[in-house]
Amino acid sequence: MRVPLAAAAQVFKSLGHPARLRMVQALAKGECCVCELHALVGGDLSTTSKHLAVLVQAGVLSGEKRANKVFYRLRTPCVTDIIACLAAPRCARTGQR
Repeated sequence: MRVPLAAAAQVFKSLGHPARLRMVQALAKGECCVCELHALVGGDLSTTSKHLAVLVQAGVLSGEKRANKVFYRLRTPCVTDIIACLAAPRCARTGQR
């Protein structure tokens, strides 16, 4: 039986930008509003919104509008384990010395 991997591929693709990785790391500590995430990554607010849309579309994040702000949270907290694994020194990942 072949396991469909399209959803997993979309998650990996969504994590393929440093700004999105920073957002995911920040959201691992708890939900944040779009203004906090924008302050974290800088640039245009529209670019931040596009990054968030990519992560929501991939199922990594969910957003909730409250009054005039949107708050985001991780839907798949396991992605932080993947990021931590890849950030570890090479010898720790492969068992090599």
